[in-house]
Amino acid sequence: MIAGWKTLLSMGGCLAVGLVSMGESAIAAEKVTLTYGFVSMTIPIEDLETLATTGETSDELDQLLRMADQEPEELRATLNQPVELRLTVLDMALNSPPGEWMLDRISETVQPASGVGGRLALRSALIGSAADDDQLTLLELMQVYPSPEIVVQGDRILEVYSYINQVLEPFQDLAEVLDSIPW
Repeated sequence: MIAGWKTLLSMGGCLAVGLVSMGESAIAAEKVTLTYGFVSMTIPIEDLETLATTGETSDELDQLLRMADQEPEELRATLNQPVELRLTVLDMALNSPPGEWMLDRISETVQPASGVGGRLALRSALIGSAADDDQLTLLELMQVYPSPEIVVQGDRILEVYSYINQVLEPFQDLAEVLDSIPW
């Protein structure tokens, strides 16, 4: 019965990845509205990609970070900070009550500009960002987010990582135990 459970989870994860992959070509975030308290600005996602890879900021991003009293290197580190996870674990976690709670909390921090469908869009983006390499970063999450424009509360980004780790850690442990059982 447990072997069937693992197979079902794997199939669910593969299906979700396939759906995300199909959606990626149609819609992906192009603009990000970064907010820090009362300060906000909409910038192209390419500006964040450049910051993450080279450390350089565009004029608009530099202006926003100065107004918000934020250091570019702190944002760069946050954009690139990986959360290690396996797709089957993520799928199992997201389809649990703690996972639903996590999605609700995170979708308050990262959401479509329309404000509609945040939980589903976030679920899709989380699975899509982890599909390739069993880890996710905030930048990857934004790159595959299925909405042309998203709103990210920059002053709450670190909370996102805390929520993800709190929810996924017990599931990671469970997956390791299941993997150690000779089926």
